[in-house]
Amino acid sequence: MEEHRRRLTAIKLLHTIVWAFFGACVVLIPIAAWRHRLDLAALFIGIVAVEVAILAFNRWRCPLTDVAARYTSERADNFDIYLPRTLARYNKEIFGTLYVLGILGTVVRWLG
Repeated sequence: MEEHRRRLTAIKLLHTIVWAFFGACVVLIPIAAWRHRLDLAALFIGIVAVEVAILAFNRWRCPLTDVAARYTSERADNFDIYLPRTLARYNKEIFGTLYVLGILGTVVRWLG
């Protein structure tokens, strides 16, 4: 049982780091576009697109969620990540919207 707790802690930590990386990419897209760094905006868009593809192929679930589920019976929205429950619950809606807006802002900057 102690081993399960340690593994779950490691998975939650890794999941949080991965989430922070992709969250930062989403936030940096409009910043890069606003600063006329369309090359960086495109890079961030591409990085997040890879994440979106992984989620899509995994029925819109992070693969780390499935790994974490092996080590606990808990299924709260944040059982697999160190995020507040509400943010974990609405993560895709929040960051998906920001991602689409960032892409639109980049396209507007590119065309303008």
